[in-house]
Amino acid sequence: MKYAESAFDIFYLLFAVISGIYILCRRRDRIGKLMGSAALILGCGDAFHLVPRVLGYYSGADLTAWLGAGKLVTSVTMTVFYALMFRLWVEAYGKRGTKGLGAAVYALSAVRVILCALPQNRWLENDSPALWGVIRNAPFIALGAVIACIFFKTRKEIDAFRRVWLIVALSFIFYISVAVTAPFLPALGMLMVPKTVCYMLLIRAFLKYSSHAQNKE
Repeated sequence: MKYAESAFDIFYLLFAVISGIYILCRRRDRIGKLMGSAALILGCGDAFHLVPRVLGYYSGADLTAWLGAGKLVTSVTMTVFYALMFRLWVEAYGKRGTKGLGAAVYALSAVRVILCALPQNRWLENDSPALWGVIRNAPFIALGAVIACIFFKTRKEIDAFRRVWLIVALSFIFYISVAVTAPFLPALGMLMVPKTVCYMLLIRAFLKYSSHAQNKE
């Protein structure tokens, strides 16, 4: 199992980082920069957690603090990723008259990051209390709901983003199932695999949009 999981994690990280670089090189407009940056932030952020986990399988070293710190970094970069998804929606769909919605998105993102940074999470012990898992994820769930809803409302306007709302919704279902219940039901940790697949599908949507836009030019 550890070999399959390690191979999957490495493939995902390479896919995210290489895709981000590819998009940034292929498209130099604002939308391209948003998509490329989002993919890079997702891949690089997850690397802080996944690389120590893979190393832990084979080194036998105590990487508890590294794993905990990696979870903190990943929690922050996932939040930034969805804030960038909102900016991508604004730019791609031309929704510039949404200052109120934007303020709500950035406020939820800021609250989430602040909650993640509090010492009560005990990140370095890699043993965050279940209650704090609920507290810090509350604004994150709200953020995900906003992103899923706005992409749902405009799903018919851009073909490459037609299923983004569903992918985002599923990724949050898988993530929350693990973040909230895994301390009591460790077997549910396997749901992180389909959650990661959802991230790859989002990056694939970026690649598809980038390719179609380039062809039109």
